[in-house]
Amino acid sequence: MVRFTVLASGSKGNSTVVSGGRTRILIDAGLSCRETFRRMKLAGEDPETLDAIIVTHEHQDHVNGLAVTARKLGIPAYMTEPTHRAWMRWLTPRRQMTYAQWLEQCRQQAAERQAEADGEAMEGEPDEPEPEGRELPEITAAAEPEDGPAKPPSRKEDPTWLPAVEYFTAGSTFRIGDIDLSAFTIPHDAADPVGFVLRAEGVRLGFATDLGYMPPNVKAQLKGVDLLLLESNHDLEMLRDGPYPWSVKQRVLSRVGHLSNDAAAEFLCTGYDGQAAYVILAHLSESNNLPELARVAADRALSGRASLLANKLLVASQHVPLESITF
Repeated sequence: MVRFTVLASGSKGNSTVVSGGRTRILIDAGLSCRETFRRMKLAGEDPETLDAIIVTHEHQDHVNGLAVTARKLGIPAYMTEPTHRAWMRWLTPRRQMTYAQWLEQCRQQAAERQAEADGEAMEGEPDEPEPEGRELPEITAAAEPEDGPAKPPSRKEDPTWLPAVEYFTAGSTFRIGDIDLSAFTIPHDAADPVGFVLRAEGVRLGFATDLGYMPPNVKAQLKGVDLLLLESNHDLEMLRDGPYPWSVKQRVLSRVGHLSNDAAAEFLCTGYDGQAAYVILAHLSESNNLPELARVAADRALSGRASLLANKLLVASQHVPLESITF
């Protein structure tokens, strides 16, 4: 049996459980570990049976609970190497300083360099003879502190430590237990963002969110899927009139931003082959969209593909798990 459960989808956290055969994986860990476990239990899933976490990209709403969840369960995280590096940079504390502090640091460094140069010049001068009868001071090794030498931070102190990290590359196919995964590049403003097609027991599941537009490679990957999870992030008018700063609106509307209701509907109308039993609209913005608006746009696009056995339209929620879909 293949089972697909969206635990949460939206700008405050994304997480989905996919099980096939004897394997169960978590796509993204955007919720806290505690909330992930709570929602899994609500959906009838046992958190202890998770085998791995796979990560689409490093933005906070997709990795917020990654480290704690992976450590708690002792399971590996799968991601691309650029995504892993970006995630580690995000978690590693960085020192910030004002311009005045930076200027003072530059002065101190210049003074230290000058002192070193002066010391080297003095070492080149001939030494004066020591007066007779004067004893040279005894040189002793500096004692180590009682606590011993400084120790590297422990695993618990390192926010980036994971039980295991497995790399894959966009465009590659890899296997986790009984589930095959094909990763494909998506256009989004992250280090190396990907979508997935997952295969188990003859069922194909398409997963594509956080993309600014639908490029040919994504359209090709999403053909022939039995379930399609597709981003329908914002209503264009709500976004333009909404509370976001203009710079954020430009980012969302860009070709590395998020898919609008209209863009998702256009793909469903002209680029989608209509073969999926279920179409799930995902990653809806709470500030710039309404489930009703996303559903109406998708319904219109699918109106010519009405079927009792295909294209059942669902909308994923930020706050409650979507009812599990089984094949």
